[in-house]
Order: sequence, then structure tokens, then C-alpha cells
Amino acid sequence: MVFNSYSFIVFFLPVTLFGFYFFARKSRQWAAVWLILASLFFYGSWDYRFIPILLTSIVVNYSACKRIISATPTSGRWWLTAAIAFNLLLLGFFKYVNFFIVSLNDVTSGHMPLLNIILPVGISFFTFTQISILVDASHGKIKELNFTHYLLFASYFPYIVAGPILHHQEMLPQFSDSNNYQVKSNNFAIGISLFVFGLGKKLLIADNLASAITPVFAGGSPQFLQAWLGMLAYTLQLYFDFSGYSDMAIGVSRLMGLRIPINFNSPYKATSVSDFWQRWHISLSRFLRNYLYIPLGGNRRGQLSRIAISS
Repeated sequence: MVFNSYSFIVFFLPVTLFGFYFFARKSRQWAAVWLILASLFFYGSWDYRFIPILLTSIVVNYSACKRIISATPTSGRWWLTAAIAFNLLLLGFFKYVNFFIVSLNDVTSGHMPLLNIILPVGISFFTFTQISILVDASHGKIKELNFTHYLLFASYFPYIVAGPILHHQEMLPQFSDSNNYQVKSNNFAIGISLFVFGLGKKLLIADNLASAITPVFAGGSPQFLQAWLGMLAYTLQLYFDFSGYSDMAIGVSRLMGLRIPINFNSPYKATSVSDFWQRWHISLSRFLRNYLYIPLGGNRRGQLSRIAISS
């Protein structure tokens, strides 16, 4: 099920909204549980076998995060290392094990059979999202975790398939705010506008650019001008498809009073390469900066270097 499908627009979204606000009148906890069930249903609509993988990831990471919060600094670092290793192994197994088997067969002229592995959609998004919680917990930025809110945060359907990569400080406090469980006309106005705008990007622009792209990437021999037009159309299709889906995700979430940060800020208006990457897939750039670039040192000695020296 995708945001631009009839099943989502006509059935899933109205039922989810009605149930959310119906249960919110009784209890915020009930409303959160309803969103969790809706999110698992949405995720399972791609393939029901994805659900156990997602829930395993959530339970393991939540347990590790609780351990990190209550552990001593030394013990906490071990738990952090083990949890990150689990996440990377999980991600690597589902995304790259068959790729390495094919590469190994090419190099050795072997015939090792490929594994029958399903690739869970959005595994990168929910993996990176939970890694950020683990790291922040190890830095003392998280003092306690509510399992219901954590489960909702890690499985939240507007983001889980195509992002953006959410940060816990942006979302977890919203789940505890009673104002976000009330019907408000401005949330519906903004949410519907963003959803329709994103839907237009996807259907009217991105999908229609495919006709210019297909002849170039179909394996033929395109002419000079056709090749350049195809490359330009591909960059535009990639942008309007991805940013349109992000806009729809932000709009859907806003319909429930929950705010997801923007993921694209007019990147083709950028004046430099660095400016472009600050505008393109903002949540991914932020994640790589905060949880990879800076810890590794950036242009100076980073946190990992200090840990290695101190130990």
C-alpha cells in the first residue's frame, strides 16, 4: 500500500483518522495503541513477513536502550556497541548478503546459490532511527522510555517506508502532548494541502517524466540531445518522486496533529554543492552528520578517538 493508492486514500487513511480521534477522546494511550496497530497493518500490507522483522528490531533495541540508560558508562558502551552491531548486521544481512554472494561467484567462478531472503521495505529508515536513540541514550540525553511511545515512534506508518529519518526529540514529546490528540481545523487544512501538493508532485510530474527516461536507460543508443534530456528528466523525476512522497508523509501526520520535519528544502535552488546537500534529504544528512561524521571526528579528533584513547 502506497500513499497514492486508492486503498490508502479511500480506506486506510479515513479509518485510521476516525479511529485515532475516537480513541483519543477516551485515552491518549488507546489512541497511541490504535496508531501502532494501524502502522503494523500498513507495514504488513507490503508483506506480512516484514512484521516479525520489524518487531524483533524494536524489542531488541528497546531492551538495549533501557540497559544503556541504567548501566554504568563502561557497561553502557558495551551495550551500545552490541546494539549497533546487531542493527548493522540485520541491515547488512537483508540488503547485501545476496549481493556479496553474486560478487563472490563472479570472482571465483563459483555457483553458490542465492539465499531466499525478503528485503523489508524501509529497513534503513527504522534501523537508523533506532541507532540514533541508542547513541543519545549512551550520552545521557534520554532518561526514560515509554514502550508504547517507543513502539509507535519506531513503526509510525507515515515515515517507515520512505522516510524522513525521524529524531526522537522531535516525535516522542508529541506523543505525550494532549493538545495533539484534539481535532483542529488548521491541522486538517495544512495536512490536506501538503498531501495534495505531494500527490501532485508524484502523479503529475514524477510519473509523467518516465516517458523521457525510458528510451535512455532501456539499453539502446540514444542520440546526444535525447541522452541529456533523459539525464535531466531522471534527476527531476527522482526529486519530485521522493520529495512528493515526503510531503505526503508530512501531510498525513499533520492530519493527526503530529509534526514531521521537512525533508527537502528546494535543493535545486542551492548555490553550492554543500548548500545542495543541506537541502536534499535533510534528515539523512543530519543523521550522517550527528551520528557518523562528528563522532568520527569531522575535521578534528572525534568522540570515537577520545574513547579509544581513554580506554
